[in-house]
Amino acid sequence: MITLGALNDITHIRHAFFTRTGGVSTGLYASLNVGFGSGDAPAAVAENRARAAVRMDVPPERLVTCYQVHSPTCVAVTEPWTPDQAPHADAMATDRPGIALGILTADCAPVLFADEKARVIGAAHAGWKGAKGGVLEGTIARMEELGAKRNRIVAAIGPCIAQRSYEVGPEFPAPFLAEDPRNRDYFAPARRPDHFLFDLAGYITRRLGDTGVEIIQRCPNDTVVEEDRFFSYRRSCLRGEKDYGRGLSAIVLQG
Repeated sequence: MITLGALNDITHIRHAFFTRTGGVSTGLYASLNVGFGSGDAPAAVAENRARAAVRMDVPPERLVTCYQVHSPTCVAVTEPWTPDQAPHADAMATDRPGIALGILTADCAPVLFADEKARVIGAAHAGWKGAKGGVLEGTIARMEELGAKRNRIVAAIGPCIAQRSYEVGPEFPAPFLAEDPRNRDYFAPARRPDHFLFDLAGYITRRLGDTGVEIIQRCPNDTVVEEDRFFSYRRSCLRGEKDYGRGLSAIVLQG
């Protein structure tokens, strides 16, 4: 698993951006696939989630994830739920120790948050749609409701699709440029005419900075090209594969 120094410096939390290694799934899902929404065997997914929970130092039933729908919705977590009770949301925040907030990704960016003084944590699933729709701002707002201050929040952006791998069509930049002319910085020309390469992590970093978050750290990984370490929706699509695994990123407030 991968950790980032900005969160490692906070003594009473534990966090991890898990790679795909260390699980029991096989084939397209090899090996630490944690997505019940995939076509993987549910028993294998449950075992993989249990293994990840052990690494987070929590019982398996205290690792919670959402039914992610690329929305801006962030829910406050007061007690664990089972996977079949998962709310339709893309972010969580809590001030309760011992509940691990888990985000599932396969190219989208997992973003983990912590306010050390307030003892409040958050986690968000930020693809382009969720990031543009306000999931980052929604997470920060929910954390503030629990006592956090945005200028104290540390944000860590996990492994995601890198700009070199993220080709988009000619229609893609316009809504971003209408939102803010500065977003031009996150588009580079692609080899195909009228296509672009989009910098998702850069865009997320800018939006986080605009909210008042002062400490932001990014993983340098590219989930598309690092096949031995990460699941990738885009890589699976390019190969015509029928499905793909989901990776886990998680954060827990320790008692």
